[in-house]
Amino acid sequence: MSRPLVGVTTSRRSGWRIFPLIALNVWMAGGRAQRWVDGSDARVEDVDGLIIGGGDDISPDLYGGQLVSSARLDPGRDALERRLVHDAFDLDKPVLGICRGSQMLNVALGGTLHQDAYDAYRDSDRHRTILPRKTVLITPGTRLARLAGDAPMKINALHSQAVDRLGDGLRVAARDRGGMIQAIERLHDPFAIGVQWHPEHLFYARRQQGLFRALIAAARARQAHRDQMEQVDSTGL
Repeated sequence: MSRPLVGVTTSRRSGWRIFPLIALNVWMAGGRAQRWVDGSDARVEDVDGLIIGGGDDISPDLYGGQLVSSARLDPGRDALERRLVHDAFDLDKPVLGICRGSQMLNVALGGTLHQDAYDAYRDSDRHRTILPRKTVLITPGTRLARLAGDAPMKINALHSQAVDRLGDGLRVAARDRGGMIQAIERLHDPFAIGVQWHPEHLFYARRQQGLFRALIAAARARQAHRDQMEQVDSTGL
């Protein structure tokens, strides 16, 4: 069977550094990756799955929030990614959201964000590093728990925003020790999961690899017209 093709959105400015890492993770999971930036001829019809990558903050215009002075925005990318998420759900194709991508998944489904996450969650550990120094608590019984186990997980953290009100059809899959949402997941097909951290930097960790394996498993299920969630559940630890 050929490797599923995954469209990967990145920042036009810095994505050249990040895309090779995401592409490596996708390849290790059994897929292949194609990079999209604002201005690309990006069509969900041409791929088997979608990764919304990390990057700048999401404009509060998309969900009626208040802009903070520290925000760095990319309206063109916002519009591209929101369209791609909607198209993926319309075409029953799986989605993985990474950091900003998790936030975009939530916003595209009608949710909102905390513009300044650490102001909203004063007890959350504030680390800004690609090293796994932050601890998250995985919600028992979730798909993330089946993929990666429900023991506390060490992750990295580079974000300033975080999920506030959940979008339609989503549930919380992990929080940090201060209560801030760190992962969300969709309850029904198509498969979709969003994580606040950057698993592409942690490619050596089996629990992080599970996220990419799940996306590829869901993409293969979609190709074969099978239930994606059932297929994903069989890829866990």
